[in-house]
Amino acid sequence: MSDLEYDVLDELYFVQSYAQLRDTLKWDDNMLKSTLESLLIKDWIRCYSSPTQELFGDQIDLETGFHTYYYLASKSGLFAHNSSDQNGG
Repeated sequence: MSDLEYDVLDELYFVQSYAQLRDTLKWDDNMLKSTLESLLIKDWIRCYSSPTQELFGDQIDLETGFHTYYYLASKSGLFAHNSSDQNGG
C-alpha cells in the first residue's frame, strides 16, 4: 500500500464527498483522482452517487464523474489499512 493510498483510506471510515476528501487532504485533483482509481482497482473503496446510493460496475466513471462521487473504504480496504505497517504517513 502506498503512502497516498494509506492517507486516503484513513479518511474513508465514513462516507466522504470528493470535495470533503480533497479539502481534508489538501491534494490537487490529479493526485487524488489517480489514488482513488488505484484504490478502486484494488476494491479497497466504494463509490456512491449520494451518501446512501452505492454505484456498481459500469455506473462508475472516474474519468468524468470522480468529483461528483462520495467515497467509503470497503471491508477489504479497511483490513488492508489496519494491517499496514504504516502509521499515518
